[in-house]
Amino acid sequence: MDLQNLSYAAIQAVHNFGAVAVVGSAVCALWPGLAGLRKALAWTVLWGWAAQAASGGAFGAVSWFYYGRLPDIHGIAIAALLVKVACAAAGFMLAAAYLNSGIGWSERAQKTTWRTLTLLAATALTAAAFLRWFS
Repeated sequence: MDLQNLSYAAIQAVHNFGAVAVVGSAVCALWPGLAGLRKALAWTVLWGWAAQAASGGAFGAVSWFYYGRLPDIHGIAIAALLVKVACAAAGFMLAAAYLNSGIGWSERAQKTTWRTLTLLAATALTAAAFLRWFS
């Protein structure tokens, strides 16, 4: 068995589930009938962003372990990676802020938060496509 490919596949599975968590939970939180689940959905978003960040770092770690260097990316791929990192950081912080005090925010502020989380997730997912195909 090729441990390098197994490592990449396992990391990709975590990365994919993180993407589902950040996109799906943010979209679900905007549905009127699911407003009561927003705290649980915020936890899912928070852990999803954490999974995205950890698995993204793990991709680099596997490359370092097997090749002694990080992946050779440039141009559009670097820009896409920076966008993904910025989205993950902002999404994680916004979800944490929501968990800390957002339940008491006005309905308008809560919807704005969830729209922003949706936008961050969609932007990161789009950047992932550019990172994949331009690296």
